[in-house]
Amino acid sequence: MAQALAGIGAVRLWSSDLMRAMQTAERVAATTGLAIEPDPRLREYDVGRRSGLTLPEFAATYPEAFSSWRRGDGRRLVRGEESTEQVRSRIVPALHDCLGALSAGQTGIAVLHGGCLKVGLMGLLGWPGELSRSLQGMENCGYSMLSDSGPQGEVRLTSYNEKAGGLRHGPDFAADAPVG
Repeated sequence: MAQALAGIGAVRLWSSDLMRAMQTAERVAATTGLAIEPDPRLREYDVGRRSGLTLPEFAATYPEAFSSWRRGDGRRLVRGEESTEQVRSRIVPALHDCLGALSAGQTGIAVLHGGCLKVGLMGLLGWPGELSRSLQGMENCGYSMLSDSGPQGEVRLTSYNEKAGGLRHGPDFAADAPVG
């Protein structure tokens, strides 16, 4: 992925400050020569007390929260867990700031985590949360391309959950899920 991203001519590189995303960003930085700009707003969901639990452990320890999570309704959270609305309220402004830091025709790369990336992309595109279940999550090392080439400069999704072999060139914004 890092080699492919090096070919898109990016001028800025942002990353979640969490280790897994920073490891990916370091690889991208090494091939592009770009400095990493860590941003804690690009972090993955904070799942609170269920952090580190496997799905079976989550189900056994917090059965009501697990059932709610499986249904996708998000009404039952464990202590300290961020809701999708909370993630959206920090991720979308962060991604808008990334896009706003680019001049016309420039390309930037943001390295995020799969869950928050999906929420952030949907927020940038103005999609309602109800569509979330119809959009597959990003795969590790998958990327999406966005463009602000709409008639009024609106953000458009030009590619979703692609792998390195199909990377296109041009004035776009690449958002990458971390190496797993």
